[in-house]
Amino acid sequence: MSKSARKKDPQAQPEKLGGKAYEKTLKHLHVELVKLQEWVVAKGLKVCIVFEGRDGAGKGGTIKALTERVSPRVFRVVALPAPTEREKTQMYVQRYLGHLPAAGEVVIFDRSWYNRAGVERVMGFCSDEQANKFLTVVPLFEKMMVESGIILIKYWLEVSAEEQTRRLQDRINDGRKLWKLSPMDLKSYTRWDDYTKARDDMFAASDSSWAPWFMAHSNDKRRARLNIISHLLGRIPYKDITRDQVVKLPKRGKVGKYKALNYPFKVVEARY
Repeated sequence: MSKSARKKDPQAQPEKLGGKAYEKTLKHLHVELVKLQEWVVAKGLKVCIVFEGRDGAGKGGTIKALTERVSPRVFRVVALPAPTEREKTQMYVQRYLGHLPAAGEVVIFDRSWYNRAGVERVMGFCSDEQANKFLTVVPLFEKMMVESGIILIKYWLEVSAEEQTRRLQDRINDGRKLWKLSPMDLKSYTRWDDYTKARDDMFAASDSSWAPWFMAHSNDKRRARLNIISHLLGRIPYKDITRDQVVKLPKRGKVGKYKALNYPFKVVEARY
């Protein structure tokens, strides 16, 4: 579509972002994330970020872009497997509580307690009664989190049916991505409308003033990643204290005073 045609059509999507522009902007945002990291540690902030969305919406890629240049000791990703038989007997949110952030931490949930409102409900792993009870109490649970000092930010990544199909098919065809495609993904693929209704019910119940949902359209994964990181930086006030950390390499001692042993190291073969 030409630029003039896009101006006439307000619903038209912008052209997909090129790699060079993406990398340039991402580099700048990564610098800002490091500043945020240092501020979180210095001030003892507790940050919890929730990522939800349909299969293939780009949650994993966004989380990777968000965390690849920060410390894993500060930015911690939580992606829980299916609950064990023991966990199934616990209070529903119990297995998530131990992963919530302490002071100086940013915890990122790659799917979260909202599984109950989404995949569990759609795929029949919980009853409608259980899902409705969850939607009733989750705003109160999140209010307790916020009142305890946690900065809670929730993102929903929205992808079109056509783009989801393309991405899931790409996972089938690309041996590097096949691990991303689970049997549950294939089953849930046939239930688009059920997931849409579950999403709408979830938003209606849990889009509160203290823990609002933010939707990011993710047909263009690069734009979605940049938009989310930029938005996140705007949600947490921080100052640049990295300039206060003057770092200089110390003077190195004389090299060669010790003669290394002629040890028969097992060297990795240089095939490339």
